[in-house]
Amino acid sequence: MKLYLVRHAEAVPEDVAGTDADRWLSARGREHARGLARLLREERVELDAIVSSPLPRAVQTAELLAAGLDYLGPIAIDAALAPGCHPRRVIDGLVARGMAVAVVGHEPTLAMLGAMVMGRPAFPAFRTAQCAALDRGVPTFTSRADVMTTTALFVD
Repeated sequence: MKLYLVRHAEAVPEDVAGTDADRWLSARGREHARGLARLLREERVELDAIVSSPLPRAVQTAELLAAGLDYLGPIAIDAALAPGCHPRRVIDGLVARGMAVAVVGHEPTLAMLGAMVMGRPAFPAFRTAQCAALDRGVPTFTSRADVMTTTALFVD
């Protein structure tokens, strides 16, 4: 299975949105989400499913990724990806979603999910609008929209 862990793009500050849960993407966040989609397209990413946290900034990031990758399926919302939730429930349902799945969420949940998939105690923290690709639990590349680069990863 190919798993693409994606942290949501930059969101407006909490004082603008009212609460952390209501934060939506900033203009720069929308630009970065589109840029991340371009980077993933360059890596020839084709998805069977997109699963997102229910928070607006994650859903909006997922929608912009879907549009940029010509993904026409539904975006599944998983409450287990909301901040403060443990990712174990997410892992249990991923295999049934397909062979190439993007998971859009938040820190530190994404890093915990990456560590669990790899069977390691830790995983590097994500920046906003960053994707880490794992192929059968092995990291293959990371893409960052803030610097518009993709870096191949080789792990022994």
